[in-house]
Amino acid sequence: MTAGLAAAFSAAMPPGRPINLSRRGMFAAAGAGLFLGLAIPARAPRAQGTPGAALRHAGKVAAYLRIMPDGSVQLQNPFVEGGQGIDSAVAQIVAEELDADPARFTVTCAPPGEDYQVMQGGNARFTGGSFSVRSSFAHFRTLGATARAMLIAAAATRLAVPADTLTTEPGRVVHAASGRALPYGDLATAAAAIEPPANPPLRDPAGFRLIGRPIPRLGVRERSTGKITYAIDVKVEGMLLAAVLHAPRAGAQPAAVTNEAALRALPGVHSVHRLPGAVAVVADSWWRAKTAVGQAQVAWQALQGPVMDADFTSEAMLGRLKAAAGSHGNTAEEAGDAAVAFSTAARVIQAEYDAPYLAHAQMEPTSATARFNADGTLDVWVPNQAPDFFLATSARTAGIESAKVRIHSPPLGGFFGRHFAYGPANAHPQAILLAKATGRPMKVIWSREEEFGRDAYRPLAFATFGAGLDAAGEIVAFQAAGYGEGPITRHFGSAALGNPPIDGSIMEGLSGKPYRFATKRVEFVPVPHPPGVNLGFWRSVGHSMNDFFFESFLDEVAAAAGRDPFALRQALVAHSDRHKALLLAVADLAGGWRRGPFDAPDGTRRARGVAMASPFGSEVATMAEVSVSDGEVVVHDLWVAIDPGRAVNPRTIEEQVQSAAAIGLSSALSEEIVFQGGEVATRNFDTYRVLRRDRMPRVHVRVIESGAPMGGVGAPGTPGVPPAVANAVFALTGQRLRSMPFGRTRLSGA
Repeated sequence: MTAGLAAAFSAAMPPGRPINLSRRGMFAAAGAGLFLGLAIPARAPRAQGTPGAALRHAGKVAAYLRIMPDGSVQLQNPFVEGGQGIDSAVAQIVAEELDADPARFTVTCAPPGEDYQVMQGGNARFTGGSFSVRSSFAHFRTLGATARAMLIAAAATRLAVPADTLTTEPGRVVHAASGRALPYGDLATAAAAIEPPANPPLRDPAGFRLIGRPIPRLGVRERSTGKITYAIDVKVEGMLLAAVLHAPRAGAQPAAVTNEAALRALPGVHSVHRLPGAVAVVADSWWRAKTAVGQAQVAWQALQGPVMDADFTSEAMLGRLKAAAGSHGNTAEEAGDAAVAFSTAARVIQAEYDAPYLAHAQMEPTSATARFNADGTLDVWVPNQAPDFFLATSARTAGIESAKVRIHSPPLGGFFGRHFAYGPANAHPQAILLAKATGRPMKVIWSREEEFGRDAYRPLAFATFGAGLDAAGEIVAFQAAGYGEGPITRHFGSAALGNPPIDGSIMEGLSGKPYRFATKRVEFVPVPHPPGVNLGFWRSVGHSMNDFFFESFLDEVAAAAGRDPFALRQALVAHSDRHKALLLAVADLAGGWRRGPFDAPDGTRRARGVAMASPFGSEVATMAEVSVSDGEVVVHDLWVAIDPGRAVNPRTIEEQVQSAAAIGLSSALSEEIVFQGGEVATRNFDTYRVLRRDRMPRVHVRVIESGAPMGGVGAPGTPGVPPAVANAVFALTGQRLRSMPFGRTRLSGA
């Protein structure tokens, strides 16, 4: 996700509303513990050396922390946990400044509300784009430091000693001179009455006890033993369950269910409903609902708005993008006069690259539960990455004030960008409408076929490249153009694109590269997708395809110039110590750069490829070692060096890079959403092929802390994998892969 997206989210953020703690019911089931800072006024402290605007919610201790009598800590997190470790990271940061044991933290997702808008100067909140830790690091340090200062002040009063004679150890305030110590749990009530300091002292990073350490993640045992309640697991007393059948072509509406009476007569069926773009069957079990809706005979019509053209195909969309090749676009980057340099170049290399629509294919399919209460309020349990947006859409759907809606954000069973507010790709409006129609709590679960058929897809993408070489093989001109429409344009409109209009969700990875060319021009050429194709943010967003395009073409340039691709990259980043070090680190991790082909100890013929990527404030270098078997690429090892600037938890970073590498390889080898006849043809894992376990390579990770501003870690391991693999395939076979997935192409033996 891009900086442009962050700005778009900030601009589109529903207005924050103060929420009274008693009305919020925060931690209502936690028993007799006391809120630390219950009476604290909303006053944000200024962190040392940090702009105050970004910390305007960091002093609202009551909104975030509760220290229990036994010293355990309950923390409300603005971000949603979905396997990326954000609960653990936030606990680790707060515990560092609070001086507590992060293993004693229980972390839950905070409700919507202004208090939790910790991004974009305290004006936005969402989980995505690898923004969570880097956008809130100073906030949570200040929060922990504020709470610690209040505990010390409370202890000073209790012990009748000056506050500056006190210090802390994990979980308690200590008066060294007398040997007395008070546990945090004993001080929480008194601390609640103390006004927070305006400028709490922060720890010297040189003395960090927790930050930067590979601390085990919270909740691993619970996740491993099935004790986590995901949205699909939610149970509400008296609820019914619904299964849905969406229109085969997006935009069509159900004019009638011609066998509705027969469906209502099926065992367990409660009712049959027509919804926007779908039909739902409500029953006493989801399986009965699914069985019934599968028998529905529906007359679909164009009752309102456009319907997907019956002749729309993925191939036709790629043709539209290719037809725009050569069109003048908006300038995303420019250096020197590339046109003149091309006109005088001794040789010009050109190429086209493309990548398909992709589904998110997360393990937990879309679901939502809605319950209207006797007091006119509405509770909604829904997997989401932006609670405030889901609050707004829920209120709109229900036709009630947002103050009457409570959004519950369970942990996510995988997400990768799937759970933003994508309109028809969300199930919570359906649950709300059905709950309203039946007067009963309602859970909607989409089948896997409906999930694939109504996802918000990574856009099908296309790019063109050109490079001019002089007589000595030096690059004198470089040109790249990206074509299409991204989710920023689709969901936030042209106003979010800046001036000149550039859709970062289509262009990142084509622009923002670290290489220095004598002249260059990078352009964005807008080409819309049909309204019936919902577009979404996918793990590493534009980088997921564009770094494949760019880094593969750079290898083509190296081959044309007769240069080693690793050495060429070294020359192009000679101005940057950070990137030079990164290339050397990944080579060292791999035991040295060895392009090949060469014979491996097992007798296979192998080669290696290299690629770089600069996603979300982090820098990444990737190497891949491959062979070919039965016409398919076999990836044996991936080596990834990542420089996120600084690390909160190196262990989590390594895990995230391994995860990101897996999804990057899966997308490179086999994933593809195919449209045929205006419909999605790939509707389950039998046709939408994801990486099999037996094709997963070893992934070796090295984390480098350069001291640069903190970058993201959730997505950056993804985009370097496809080009590193493609470049290794070329080194091995001489076949250039310019289109994903690679499984479409039968490879020759080495």
